[in-house]
Amino acid sequence: MTTAAFPLLPFSAVRERLVAREETALLDVREEDPFAQEHPLWAANLPLSKIEIEAWRRIPRRDTLIVLYGAHDGTDLAPLAARTFAALGYTNVHLLEGGLEGWRAAGGELFGDVNVPSKSFGELVEHERHTPSLSAPEVKALVEGKANVVVLDARRFDEYQTMSIPSATSVPGAELVLRVRELAPDPATQVIVNCAGRTRSIIGTQSLVNAGIPNPVAALRNGTIGWKLAGQVLDHGAGRQAPAAVSDAHRAQAQVDARRVADKAGVRRIALDALQTLEAPGRTVYRFDVRTPEEYAAGHLPGFASAPGGQLVQETDHQVPVRGARIVLADDDGVRASMSASWLAQMGWEVYVPDTAPSASAFTETATPSPTYPPVAATVGEIAPKALAELLKQPGTAVLDVTTSANYVKRHIPGAWYVIRAQLAGAVDAVIPASQRYVLTCGSSLLARYAAADLRALLDARGQRDAEVLVLTGGNAAWFAAGFDAETGETRLATARTDRYRRPYEGTDAPAEAMQAYLDWEYGLVAQLGRDGTHHFKVI
Repeated sequence: MTTAAFPLLPFSAVRERLVAREETALLDVREEDPFAQEHPLWAANLPLSKIEIEAWRRIPRRDTLIVLYGAHDGTDLAPLAARTFAALGYTNVHLLEGGLEGWRAAGGELFGDVNVPSKSFGELVEHERHTPSLSAPEVKALVEGKANVVVLDARRFDEYQTMSIPSATSVPGAELVLRVRELAPDPATQVIVNCAGRTRSIIGTQSLVNAGIPNPVAALRNGTIGWKLAGQVLDHGAGRQAPAAVSDAHRAQAQVDARRVADKAGVRRIALDALQTLEAPGRTVYRFDVRTPEEYAAGHLPGFASAPGGQLVQETDHQVPVRGARIVLADDDGVRASMSASWLAQMGWEVYVPDTAPSASAFTETATPSPTYPPVAATVGEIAPKALAELLKQPGTAVLDVTTSANYVKRHIPGAWYVIRAQLAGAVDAVIPASQRYVLTCGSSLLARYAAADLRALLDARGQRDAEVLVLTGGNAAWFAAGFDAETGETRLATARTDRYRRPYEGTDAPAEAMQAYLDWEYGLVAQLGRDGTHHFKVI
C-alpha cells in the first residue's frame, strides 16, 4: 500500500472536527520526548514503535477517523504508521497535511509537555474558581507547629513514596471525597492537598470544595516542586495511606455530595443493562473502573478497564485518545465515579455513570483481562536464555533490546544494545556492528517479536539473508529469572533515549531551573487555551 492510498486532511478540517466534537484520533507517532516538545492540544502520543501493542486497546473502533503526523531525522513517519494501522484493520486513516509544520504554518497553537489537556484545564479551574492555596513555607510552618492540619498527597502511591511532604498521607485524587472525613473528622482541621506540581493539587482541592466538606481546604501551591524551590526537605519512602474502611455515615454523605457535583457538571446517568445502547454506529465507548488497582483486580464489571480516577483525569489524552468519544465510569458506591466524571464532563467529554452503583455480584471478572495483539508479520525463530548465554561467550551475536530506555538503564543483558524499534534501520546502518546473528529482546519479548520481523525484512531487502534473526524466549524477564548476569547504565545506546520525556517534577534530582521553567509554562496555559479555541472546557 502506497502513501497515496491515504488521504490528506488539512489543519482547517481537523480543527473543524475538534470544534464540532466529531470523533477524531489525532495521533503523533513520534517518540514521547519529541512529542512533548510541541504538539496540538488534542494530539495523543502513539509512537510508531508501539502501534501494534497499543492501537487495538486505545482506539477500539476500527472505522475511527485517524489523523497521523510525525517525523524523525527528516523521515516522515506518518505514512509508515498509516500502513501499520491499515494492516491492523483500520479503514479511515488520514495524514495531516504538511505534518506538524503544516499545523504551525496554518496558525495552529502548539503546546509543550505531556497530558496537556488535563494540565491546561487544571490551570483554567484555578483561574476561574480561585482555588485556595498555601505556599510551601506556610504549610511547613503548620506541619512543624503541630497545627490541626492534615496533608493529603493526591498522586499515585509510587510517586508519593518517591518523595512526599513530611507528615503527608497518600490519598490518590479520586479517593479524596470518599476518604477525607476518615482523615479529618474534625471540621476545624485544615486540609492541604498536594501533588508534584499543580494540576492534581488544584483538582483535588477543588473536588473537596465542590463536594462541600466543612473543613478549610487549600492546595499546596506548586506541590513538591514549590517545596523544593523553597529549600525545604522532602520525605522519601513514606508509606502512610488512608484507611481502607470508610464508615457508613461518611460514605453516605460522600455519595450525596458526589452525585450533586456530577449532576451540576452535566454527567449523564444510565442503567448498567443499557450500556450497549451507547455503542451506536460511529461512536467509540470507553469503559473504566475508577477504583484502586487492588479493588479492580479483586473483581470488576466485564469489559471495564482499570483507570484510577485521579490518574484518568490527569492523563485523559492517553487513556482516551479519540476526542469526542463517550466515556463510562464505574465504581462500587458512586462516589469516585461521580467525582471523576464531573471533571471529565467539565473538560467537554460525554461521560456516563451507572444510575445505581453496581452490586458486588456484578463484579464478576477478576485480575486484568489479557489483551489481544495482532499477529507478527513474519515468522522469526526463538532462542532460550541458556542457549543465548552460550552464544555470547564467542563473537558473532548482537543482542538488540527494544525495551524502554528506563528499564534498559536499570538492567540489561551484558553487551546488549538499546534500540528504539522505529529507528532500527539507522541503528543497524550506523551504530551496531554487522553480525552473523541478531537476537531481539525486551521485557517479555512482546515488542521484540514485531521488531524482529522489521529487522528480518530490512536485512532481506539489503541482501543480507544469511544473517540470522531470533527472539529471546521470555525476554529479559526470563534471562534474569534464570540467574544470568545483568549490566546497568547507558552502556550501549544505539539510539538516543527519546522514548520517554523526563518530567521536570519527577525524581529527586531535577534542577531548580527546570522546575521553575515548568511552573512558568503551566502559568501560561490559560492564555494558550484562549488562542487555541478547541477545548470546550466549562468550569462549574
